[in-house]
Amino acid sequence: MPDVLVIGGGPAGVAAALRGAGLGAKTALVTRDEFGGMAANDGPIPVRTLAHAARLLREARQLERYGITTSAFALDYSKLLGRVRDVVAEAGSRAAFREQIDAAGAVVHERTGAARFVDPHTVETASGLRLRADKIVLCTGGKSRKLAVPGAELTATHSDAWSLKSVPASMLVIGAGATGAQVASIFSGFGAKVQLFQSGPRILPTEDEAISVAIAAAFRAAGIGVRESFGEIESFEAARAGIRMNFVKDGRRESAEAELAVVAVGWTADTEDLRLAVAGVETNARGFVGVDAHLRTSAAHIFAAGDVTGRLMLVPQALQDGFIAATNAVLGPKGALEEPPAPIGSFTDPEYAQVGLTEAKARARHEVVVSVARFDGAVRTIIDGRTTGFCKLIVERDSAAILGCHVVGERAVDIVQLVAVAMSARMSVDALARIPLSFPTHAGILGRAAAHAARELNRERQLHAS
Repeated sequence: MPDVLVIGGGPAGVAAALRGAGLGAKTALVTRDEFGGMAANDGPIPVRTLAHAARLLREARQLERYGITTSAFALDYSKLLGRVRDVVAEAGSRAAFREQIDAAGAVVHERTGAARFVDPHTVETASGLRLRADKIVLCTGGKSRKLAVPGAELTATHSDAWSLKSVPASMLVIGAGATGAQVASIFSGFGAKVQLFQSGPRILPTEDEAISVAIAAAFRAAGIGVRESFGEIESFEAARAGIRMNFVKDGRRESAEAELAVVAVGWTADTEDLRLAVAGVETNARGFVGVDAHLRTSAAHIFAAGDVTGRLMLVPQALQDGFIAATNAVLGPKGALEEPPAPIGSFTDPEYAQVGLTEAKARARHEVVVSVARFDGAVRTIIDGRTTGFCKLIVERDSAAILGCHVVGERAVDIVQLVAVAMSARMSVDALARIPLSFPTHAGILGRAAAHAARELNRERQLHAS
């Protein structure tokens, strides 16, 4: 009988199992499918591989601009999917976490099928495996939320989009958050005619407004039809092209057709098979497992980590959650969640990323200085022929503390990582501006934004001193 049973083999579950075993607890991990969960098999790894293919196609179109003569090139989607499978397999085989878990002595049960509670301490899987544990950590993740409209069964999810046999000629993408934007961007890059629909007034609604505006403009320039505030969906139905979406706005009915419709309207917890009520675990108003600051559920012996809690549904946060949940399961609920700067980005074309407060939220709480460095004024982006974008730094006026950073453009995700480190170290924007970043690099764009903010603050200080 294990001391700690971890349910789910994604990032949160992997971290929890490693931590539990590392603390000396007899630990078992059960996962419905393959080890690694969605992140490895249906999330960042395959998505980033497809996005890289779209990037290669984009760069290939620039070859003649740099004096490189080529013959015609085309995408073989079946071969690309083979490459995706190879990447996923290689990443899984080389995963240090699996080696560490095995070395720590945790027992991993893969492909067990869905797990469910038989009683508060006992779990049974579809394969017939039955495990009883003193403490349990739920790490079952999330899944795409479905639309409750007639014909919704005709639509696909992002998971279906990644496993297509060929690139569809046309595609409707409903929902323009991070997932929908990535689907739209990647398949547009592959040659599909994409229409992106967002019910709210702007795509990427959780991002800084400048990000939303810039990405929407870039998408439209790339030929993606962006429809914001498009109305309310009434139904989906089969059509000659493939599928038709019927929607209404201000009493006027409209429709849109494509070969495929992908719904990306958010996530819900993947808990429907668990029978949480048997274990006394309550869910919150959004359907996610409710947890306290120690990641303990309403059942004192059960903890939850990662996407199943509905917090920041990202791999780094899931890893942190798993570590904390397992620590508290073994040692008692002592360690509490921390909220360090959390960089977030997406592999669209162009990329976008952010950390910290948006400009609107920062202005509501602080006196701020906002500095923007444009990509079309940076040497590295001119060299690469990728001059679309900007780096925006938001700095508190009195303390010169960095409150947020928002980037659109090439290597945006990498640039924001640097700011997250600076924010975690409580580095002032003056100190950041003094770091001699290499030239010519994308990181140098951040240095320009920091230098501009530092100069602005210094001018204000001199004015106040005189």
